[in-house]
Amino acid sequence: MMEFFKGSRDEFEKLKGEGSWKDKAKIIQRQMAEVFGSKNLSFLMGSGCSSLRPEDEDLGIPTMKFLAEEFQALLATDDEAGLAFVNATQKAELYEKLGIDLSSDDVKGNLEQMMAVMINAHQFCQTSDKDELNTVAALVESIIVGIKKFVLYKCTTGPFSNGNDSVVAHYRRFYQSLTTRARGLAPPWVFTTNYDLFNERAMDRSGIPYSNGFSGTVERRFNPATYRLALAEQLDITSRRWAAVDGFVHFCKLHGSVNWTEEDTGLFPIRESHAPLDPSKDRVMIYPTPSKQTASFGSPYADMFREFQRQVVQDQSVLMILGYSFGDEHVNNIIFQGLTLPGFRVIAFMDPETNDITRELAALGDPRIWFIWGDGKEVGTKAHYFDSVVNHLMPTSADQKIDQTIEKALQTLLAKPQDTEDGQG
Repeated sequence: MMEFFKGSRDEFEKLKGEGSWKDKAKIIQRQMAEVFGSKNLSFLMGSGCSSLRPEDEDLGIPTMKFLAEEFQALLATDDEAGLAFVNATQKAELYEKLGIDLSSDDVKGNLEQMMAVMINAHQFCQTSDKDELNTVAALVESIIVGIKKFVLYKCTTGPFSNGNDSVVAHYRRFYQSLTTRARGLAPPWVFTTNYDLFNERAMDRSGIPYSNGFSGTVERRFNPATYRLALAEQLDITSRRWAAVDGFVHFCKLHGSVNWTEEDTGLFPIRESHAPLDPSKDRVMIYPTPSKQTASFGSPYADMFREFQRQVVQDQSVLMILGYSFGDEHVNNIIFQGLTLPGFRVIAFMDPETNDITRELAALGDPRIWFIWGDGKEVGTKAHYFDSVVNHLMPTSADQKIDQTIEKALQTLLAKPQDTEDGQG
């Protein structure tokens, strides 16, 4: 059964009987079409968007909960897999020397929280005047490298890295739905806490122009000024008339990326890397809690969060939440600040009983806070899961359906063996 509440009001209350899943989906789709016409539209995407587990088979990247469980299993072993990241010996030595238990309740369920603790410990050991703590810094750094290696491995290795495009296909449908926005509206903003490259691959393959804060060609480096630029096409050469390109997207990775590295050269030290990165050699930019780190880690994270806050406080701003369960305090604080403004709306595709924060938001009964969720038995996945949302609940246009039909037909033709016996190829 699917549910849709605006504050305390049930949007399906007027349906006869319980109403069919299809009827409810149409209601949501119409409401989403209206939302897509908002003056300022933003999306917040969490780890749930990159997770795809049909019949318990991981086609994407596990959510933070499953990543943390797998990492804890590696901590308990000294086999080859554990030795490649962080093992039981390092864990025991860390507890003996600093009293930090990587399996404590405070950190075991959240790799980002664990990384924050280790970064703080590393800074403390480095600045201490005690020699014994200075020597522990190397151990702490090796554990940080191990966590990063594990995250990099899980975000870059799987069926999606061996030709399975199931996850990218869902992202492509999401971005194609953004093309239904009317011309003249401000470009939408997509914010994500994910490290993976599914968003970028989806936009690249769909030919969608976007700005991710980086500029350059051979060496693409982060420059927040690029977010203030627009992509335009020339309409009339003689009069120099220009118009903004339709379908443009602003894209922000709030927690960093698997292909970002920090270098000591150049005016802008954060660079996108095309080659695989090694945390033991490269300074890979995966630092999920920037406010707890030194000033050198302020950019690009401070710039990204500033853009997020700036967008939330815009007039008639709508934030649509997908695959994010309010697990990051920094992100949550900006959302809560937005709710103090009368023109701000939050649309969360999630069960309001997910955790204490979502329960409190639902209990407010605020009509600006929408919750959409359900079991989705009719489509084989929960209604609020990313694949269900993009396939059944997002607005679509006739042009988009035609494009998808053409693409499928071309893929079928390309998959057929070519007859080259006549020498024509």
